[in-house]
Amino acid sequence: MTTLVLFNKPYGVLSQFTDADNRQTLADFIQLKNIYPAGRLDKDSEGLLLLTDNGKLQQQISNPKHQHWKTYWVQVEGTPSSNDLIPLQQGILLKDGQTRPARVKKIPAPTVWQRDPPIRVRQNIADCWLEIQICEGKNRQVRRMTAKIGFPTLRLIRVQVWKWQLQDLPLGEFKVLRLN
Repeated sequence: MTTLVLFNKPYGVLSQFTDADNRQTLADFIQLKNIYPAGRLDKDSEGLLLLTDNGKLQQQISNPKHQHWKTYWVQVEGTPSSNDLIPLQQGILLKDGQTRPARVKKIPAPTVWQRDPPIRVRQNIADCWLEIQICEGKNRQVRRMTAKIGFPTLRLIRVQVWKWQLQDLPLGEFKVLRLN
């Protein structure tokens, strides 16, 4: 039987179990043995991180060739118009190559936990939430995509990977699933 762990990763936590610089890691939250991350979330991102004890499942989740969609709620600086989002929906050229077309739409501000530390707020500049779905995983891709169209990411929360969703899993908590 395969173990799959859904973890709501807080801001500032590394997606690994050890760190030579003594920063917060998965080991500060998860004490299960023989599980490994299936993909990554950078230190500055929050939300759903999957871990498993099954190498085949880990590869299937994390390898972009399988084109599993990942969904992010992204708070950006500024208020993009529908036209501003078109380059993301068509695929945008980043330094490491062209992205696949993303699914992007504006959403109302979601009800989420307070971030520690809070995001920076500029009184004269509005912000906006987007839902962005991608089926690849270039390093810091969503952040680079929003910056490229002139709307830098302030906060990034992954809420779904393939068929698994964050739902109401509390920040810093995990849930264990047993799969056949």
